[in-house]
Amino acid sequence: FTAATTDTKTVVCEENSANSKSSSNSDALLPNNDKDHKDSVSSAKDTTVPHQTPKKQPKTDKKNKAKVKKETNGQAEDVEERRSSDETITLDQALFATKVSKSSKSISLDFRLSRGIAQVNEGRYDQAISIFDQILRETPTYPEALIGRGTAYAFQRELDSAISDFTKAIQSNPSAGEAWKRRGQARAALGEFVEAIDDLTKALEFEPNSPDILHERGIVNFKFKDYNSAVEDLSTCVKRDKKNSSAHTYLGLTLSAVGEYKRAEDEHLLGIKYDGSFLDSWAHLSQLYLDLAYPEKMLDNLEKVLQIDSRFSKAYHLRGILYHGMGRHRSAIKELSTALTLDASSIECLYLRASCHHAIGEYKAAIKDYDDVLDLELDSMDKFVLQCLAFYQKEIALYTASKANLEFSQFNIDDDVDPLFKEYWCKRLHPKNVAEKVYRQPPLRISLRSGRLNKQDFKFTKHQTSLLLAADSIGKKIQYNCRGFLPNQRQYRMAGLAAIEIAQKVSKAWRFLRNPKNSAKLVRRRDKHNMSVNRGGYCSTSTLSAGSPTSSPSEERVSSGISLSWQDVYNIAVKWRQISEPCDPVVWVNKLSEEFNSGFGSHTPLLLGQAKIVRYYPYYLRTLEAAKTIMLDLKYVNNAEDRAIFLTDIEKLKKIEVASSCSDLYNVVGETYWVATRCDSIAFQGRRLEGTRITTQNVGKTGFDFAIRTPCTPSRWEEYQEEMTAAWEAICEAYCSDPNPTRDSNALDAVKAAILRMTYYWVQLHATLER
Repeated sequence: FTAATTDTKTVVCEENSANSKSSSNSDALLPNNDKDHKDSVSSAKDTTVPHQTPKKQPKTDKKNKAKVKKETNGQAEDVEERRSSDETITLDQALFATKVSKSSKSISLDFRLSRGIAQVNEGRYDQAISIFDQILRETPTYPEALIGRGTAYAFQRELDSAISDFTKAIQSNPSAGEAWKRRGQARAALGEFVEAIDDLTKALEFEPNSPDILHERGIVNFKFKDYNSAVEDLSTCVKRDKKNSSAHTYLGLTLSAVGEYKRAEDEHLLGIKYDGSFLDSWAHLSQLYLDLAYPEKMLDNLEKVLQIDSRFSKAYHLRGILYHGMGRHRSAIKELSTALTLDASSIECLYLRASCHHAIGEYKAAIKDYDDVLDLELDSMDKFVLQCLAFYQKEIALYTASKANLEFSQFNIDDDVDPLFKEYWCKRLHPKNVAEKVYRQPPLRISLRSGRLNKQDFKFTKHQTSLLLAADSIGKKIQYNCRGFLPNQRQYRMAGLAAIEIAQKVSKAWRFLRNPKNSAKLVRRRDKHNMSVNRGGYCSTSTLSAGSPTSSPSEERVSSGISLSWQDVYNIAVKWRQISEPCDPVVWVNKLSEEFNSGFGSHTPLLLGQAKIVRYYPYYLRTLEAAKTIMLDLKYVNNAEDRAIFLTDIEKLKKIEVASSCSDLYNVVGETYWVATRCDSIAFQGRRLEGTRITTQNVGKTGFDFAIRTPCTPSRWEEYQEEMTAAWEAICEAYCSDPNPTRDSNALDAVKAAILRMTYYWVQLHATLER
């Protein structure tokens, strides 16, 4: 007797974690790894703090896992309910096809084994286990019964019991390939990827040409982030089983991870070709278009999938993500609301909709959504991170609401918000300490009392409309015309308004400086007020009232005609960046907590293991050559403990010279290391500053993390503060020293060169922290 053949298509619709800022996926069969967090979550005093750890996944409804044969009018109908779209690794939908040994004790035993298999196939797992228990009481080492019971346990999410039975079956019959395969599947479901791969490799020894096992091992390799092995397995699988839509879809995901985007698209299209009703194939293709920033292709693809199933919530979610990324927040809200009507428990949709409401000033709706996020019960640590972020975002929304009807100069997150809060916000830490130690924002009704907007505020005059059109035109110049960067209308406008405000205030300051009555020449000065690394800024949140009319010192200096400092100039851009997208914490590093002493900074990954980051991998070869040049020049690198590792050996230098990858360089050094670029000082002749750091870190079998990292410590801040001051004064001098700078092309070239020089030091400094 045989059971139904296998046909697994449970592919998660997830953005590759290497190509995104944050991953919000969970695996239905994977355990949550939250042991270190259980005690820290539930003890917060305030009810709006995340108060629960993710719970263990409930057992999946048996009906969702069974392929049931129903008899209707004497004819058999196969009824397979739609499987969960958030699973990535499963056991086979139907029980294995097994053969009864010729040495079976009796026909009765054969019949009971057959009946147990049928019960598993029909989703009656308790009854199946009872039958297999009876057989195993009589024959404790009977491998087919052990495999059968183990499979029933696996479908009930009793994975430890399942693995125990599969192990006993292997001990009883080491040639039972089905036991090796199923133990591999169960171990994969527990996140034990190395052991799972070993088991599936053993299973292939008994079925070398099995596309099913290659499919399974390819999926596990993908989850283990061994993308090269996954490509090999899945490519072989689709050669032997050309119409396996799940294998094509996973191959598309894997090819995308290693940067073969055209092949990835082709594989997703093949998955759709062979099974157009497999919705996850459509969703993954849409995700690929999102990662590559192909909005037209993505929208067209989502329209097609919604014609197949208008209730596919993931399609609306993805369209909401796209509109959010393009700065179309109202359109995003509409899509996310539709998704939530279909899946009310989607914390990702709820959090993103809250952020969209927040961005467009709908604070009441934003606060409600943030509160709903905080009230949800969670099943993974990834989702718990979103819940923590909702706490911080709610506080920022309340703060912003209190400033909504005041001058923009009154919006000042860096000076008004507690440094500890900002640190925890940027690091995405549990907010328990913040809730207990930091001054909290007043409730919404109090915030809106001072920040309520009048409808007429949105009726623009002709002059205001012209200003906005100019801002949009200017802002478009910030667009990166390369993969991974969506066109964002909101960011265009905010960047344009920032540029206009900077131009207005700089021109006012320069007019003041050019007036002979005020200044005959520029005198270098160090603005002690702005050099301060005062952790609390200009004021403390515990004493500042929400509606304080006090302007910041920089605003007072500009309004009175006193010249600007470089930090005053950049602070204008920082504030517009802060308001442009509430989802992105952007704060001045020197106004964080005392942790600033250990160094915050930027992290730009080019390669994560074997995954090529879609936005930044194009810089890989150039960065690699820069690292080689530094190593050959200095003949040493620094390890993770900042100790020097000398590379004076001639053979090592030769290997560095011919290295073609970061792994080649790592093999020369032998451990995690970093090198730093150098930039020349303009403030002090002959001084050289540490620029940005290029790091290589071994992450095991899956490869190397190759990244650009730049820590910003107090000592580094002080050094670059002097450079930025000198660079800014050089700009002012270049403009103000010429009687007609706007008409003199040489003078304008000097001003442009000075601006580019200051920009270079700004990029090296990384004065703001953005997540």
